[in-house]
Amino acid sequence: MRGMKPNYQITPWLLLLPSLIFIIIFTFYPILKTIYLSLFQADLTTPEPYFVGLDNFSRMMEDKVFWKALKNNILFAAGTVPLSMALGLAMALLVNRALKGSGLVKTLLFYPVVIPMIAAANIWLFIYTPEYGMLNQILSLFGAGSINVLGHTETVLPAMIFMVVWKEAGFFMVFYLAGLQNISKELYEASIIDGASKWQQFWKVTFPLLMPTTLFIFIIATTNAFKLVDHLVVMTQGGPDNASNLLFYYIYENAFKFLDYGMASTLTIVMLVVMLVIAAVQFFTVDKKIHYN
Repeated sequence: MRGMKPNYQITPWLLLLPSLIFIIIFTFYPILKTIYLSLFQADLTTPEPYFVGLDNFSRMMEDKVFWKALKNNILFAAGTVPLSMALGLAMALLVNRALKGSGLVKTLLFYPVVIPMIAAANIWLFIYTPEYGMLNQILSLFGAGSINVLGHTETVLPAMIFMVVWKEAGFFMVFYLAGLQNISKELYEASIIDGASKWQQFWKVTFPLLMPTTLFIFIIATTNAFKLVDHLVVMTQGGPDNASNLLFYYIYENAFKFLDYGMASTLTIVMLVVMLVIAAVQFFTVDKKIHYN
């Protein structure tokens, strides 16, 4: 109708409505449903779930496998996050230089990222195979005996860390490369005039200006460290003796192998709380020390 003006207060909400619907259905509802199920006994022995309060949390606290999986996950994150970020930054610094064939180098470094995790796990399963695998073939050239890295509790987690670093470093390289290309060359020219060395340029110019990118990558890397599960299904299934079991895989076992949905929901809440604490520490401590351009 003529003379009617659009309501500019309602219009933004109407535009956001489709996204809000998806967030409610696929984020908030599953979280609330998980919290609800964690308060019930819901497994094969109970045809109808019944309310047990915090009993699932009490059982979880007494579960040795849970503490083992949580410890493994913390060690897994402590290994994969800094190593994959450092390697991604190193690769970005390499390809950012004016090198001949840099396009080919970028492709080779990014190639592991496009390989599906299931396929990558099968590749590394072959590499780690005792006697016939590539790793043991290389070790035999130096006179070393066969090593079953996936069959020993001392070596299986480092082997998983090495594989994930190989898989994710190229992904982080792309973000670091974008950050490097946004840094003004005039800053480097000014530092050269001041007599700064390459090492000083990195620590005084490059790294500080990459801190927003670093925080973003750190959040992604930490999240990935807690949600990766595909490689365990293919390579170790949490063994040997739960030495490679991670929290998300233990949730998968409880939900789909043991069909204990109450315990699986309880473990999911713990994982969400851990990730929320990590995100809060990142945003309220590290983020305040970062200068954004």
